[in-house]
Amino acid sequence: MLLKDRIAIITGGAGLNGLGFATARMLAAHGATVAILDLESANPAGAAAELGPGHIGLVANVTSKAQCDAAAEAVLKRYGRIDILFNNAGITQPRKTLDISAADYDMVLDVSLRGTLLMSQAVLPSMQRQQSGSIVCTSSVSAQRGGGILGGPHYSAAKAGVLGLARAMAREFGSDGIRVNCITPGLIATDIIRGKLTEERKGEIAEQIPLARLGRADDIAGAVVFLASDLSSYCTGVTLDVNGGMLIH
Repeated sequence: MLLKDRIAIITGGAGLNGLGFATARMLAAHGATVAILDLESANPAGAAAELGPGHIGLVANVTSKAQCDAAAEAVLKRYGRIDILFNNAGITQPRKTLDISAADYDMVLDVSLRGTLLMSQAVLPSMQRQQSGSIVCTSSVSAQRGGGILGGPHYSAAKAGVLGLARAMAREFGSDGIRVNCITPGLIATDIIRGKLTEERKGEIAEQIPLARLGRADDIAGAVVFLASDLSSYCTGVTLDVNGGMLIH
C-alpha cells in the first residue's frame, strides 16, 4: 500500500459526491487513516463512517484559525502524527468583475486562500517535528487561463493566490522534509456543477478537451494520492494539471 500507516487530513471532504470524499476514499484504499474536516451541516462524522472504522470526521470552518488549530490538535491527540494535508475546501461564485461585492470577495478569498493558509499553519509545526509531510493544495485551471467556466474573477484570483502560497511554502519548508504541491483541476463533473450546465453545454466543453470528456472525482483523487505518497518524493512546488488537456502549456 502506498500510504500504509499515514495520517491524512482533508478539508471540505464530507460531500459524498465531491472531490474531497473521493480523495478520502482513495487515500483510505491505499492504507491511510483519514480525518475529514467540514462544516457541521455537511456531517463530516457521517462521511468518515462511510470510509469504515478508524477514520474520523471533525467539524471545522477553515476560515477560523482557532477551529483549524483545534482540528489539528484533535488529530494529533488521537493518532500522534499528521502526514498528509489535502487543502480541498473552496467555494465558487458565477460573478462578472463589476458585480463582485465586498462580501462576495471576502467569502471566496476567505475559504479558498485564507483557509489554505490557516490549515497549513495548523499542521506544519507537527510536520516539522517529525521532519516529514506532504501538503496538497487545490488551485484551478481558472487561475492559469484567467477565468473559468463557472467561477468569477475573484475565484480565479483566490486560486492564483493558492499557487503562489503553495510555492512559497514549498521553498520555506523543503529543508524540513515537507513537500507542498498544487493540483489545478479543470471542469470536474461533481455536485458543484449540477444544474448549472446543460447536457448540451457539457458536450460542447468536452469537444474542446483533448481527452474528450469532463473530469471525474477519481481523476483528482488519483493525482492527490500520487502527490501524497513517496512516488512523488522529489516533487515540491509542483503545479499538477488535472484537466484532460484543457490547458496545455
